[in-house]
Amino acid sequence: MDLSEPLPVSTDDPINARILSVSEDKLAGFHEEPMGEIARLSGLPVATVTARIRAMLESGTIRRVRQTLLANDLAPGALIAWEIPEEKLGSAFDFLVTEDPFSGHVVLRSTDSASAGSSFRLWSTLKVPQGFSLEAHCRYLSAEIGALRHRILRAKGIFTLGVGHVRRRTLEIGAMCPARAQMHRVEVRELSLEQWKVLGALKEELQPEEIGLGVWEARARSAGLFRQEFVRVAKDLERMGILGRFSTFLEHVKPLSTGERVTRFNGLFHWAVPQGKEKEAGEEIGRFEVLTHCYWREAGPDFGNVNLMAVAHGREKDRLLLHKAAMDEHLRRIGIPVLYSNIFWGGRSEIKPSEILPEAYRKWSRTRGIDWETMLVGSS
Repeated sequence: MDLSEPLPVSTDDPINARILSVSEDKLAGFHEEPMGEIARLSGLPVATVTARIRAMLESGTIRRVRQTLLANDLAPGALIAWEIPEEKLGSAFDFLVTEDPFSGHVVLRSTDSASAGSSFRLWSTLKVPQGFSLEAHCRYLSAEIGALRHRILRAKGIFTLGVGHVRRRTLEIGAMCPARAQMHRVEVRELSLEQWKVLGALKEELQPEEIGLGVWEARARSAGLFRQEFVRVAKDLERMGILGRFSTFLEHVKPLSTGERVTRFNGLFHWAVPQGKEKEAGEEIGRFEVLTHCYWREAGPDFGNVNLMAVAHGREKDRLLLHKAAMDEHLRRIGIPVLYSNIFWGGRSEIKPSEILPEAYRKWSRTRGIDWETMLVGSS
């Protein structure tokens, strides 16, 4: 490898594209040597993979490298829609991003025309650690950001959860997996102290100097465990269905240092299907490979009683509309009526992992001058 020249950090570079097509969302579960697995699946030497990922992370092309969790099974969570006065939208957005470690994806959304729910411009994912109240936290946030109303949209089932922006660029319109997506039913699990300790070490972002083989050695030491014990517990967590994937996350909204934009548009697709058809329809929609997320969420009358939501990203809005039309047509073709549908387009956006550790909530409460016991489930 020639080290005399800086390594390319664009996602369009052929070698980077080969790596990212694997590293974004192809390493499901836990891997003892994730860099080695990326190298194997991409057909590239480990040294090339580690050097390229490190360079892209340092340049900001990759915004984080981490082991993801199915956090919906670890902490009560929901998608929150906020109705905010227009003049307060910016400050409300900033507060959720910088002041609330339990809010994850924060995005300003709009519809192409006035429609059900279009006055709810600010959307955020929210998780609170076990034992604490999602409703109480929303009431606190609502007062802080000046919300007129908010709606808590809990997930009943997950059909698709991944990224893979680079490999999705070349998908044909309507590209589908041959088999139905399998619904993951959301239920909060209880963990042992040892499992929480390993989980806390697993979920932290990797720093550039950690990218390489033996990535879990130092994490095991930080948890006070031998590597073999750490791996054993991690594999137990994988068998419990709690670990998502090892992933490199791209900065997909803001321009990169190269001037490139990974994506330009993202749509939050809404569907209302007849009651009793939610699981079947979600498993069919989840087959479409362009989707990064697909959930069963009951949104109520404010949003036209939609019960399925999905997200797709792309560089061209018209192409995303064609993908959405293909999904609508597929549902009709298999006999599932679409009673109502809408698209909420994403604008300004920030993404960060939600904190899920109970002790972190207690510490945060103290820094905000809140008695954490008043935020417990059943406290009010």
